[in-house]
Amino acid sequence: MKIKEKDLPISNKLWLSVTQAAKLLGVEQKTIRRAIKTKEIIYLIEGNRYSLEMGSLLGWAHQSPRLKNKLGRDGIGKFVKEWKEEFVGIKALKHKSIHPVK
Repeated sequence: MKIKEKDLPISNKLWLSVTQAAKLLGVEQKTIRRAIKTKEIIYLIEGNRYSLEMGSLLGWAHQSPRLKNKLGRDGIGKFVKEWKEEFVGIKALKHKSIHPVK
């Protein structure tokens, strides 16, 4: 399914390079370039570089179970556990009664 710009709910768009998109999703750059070639994601060409719209990129990645799994395992998802643990640790510190020594 091709994603159209009018289908995107966000008016402030975030644009990524092919390299950034590949790292975010945990895939090879050639996978991103194939999606560009088949017009499955929204992109602009600036100079001789592609800029990819993040909303359409994530929508495209979630259409395929394989890509969705790679996103969670090899892409940004691999950091979520760390972030959750860090957040829980910070939250726990806020609830402890720590008083400065006078």
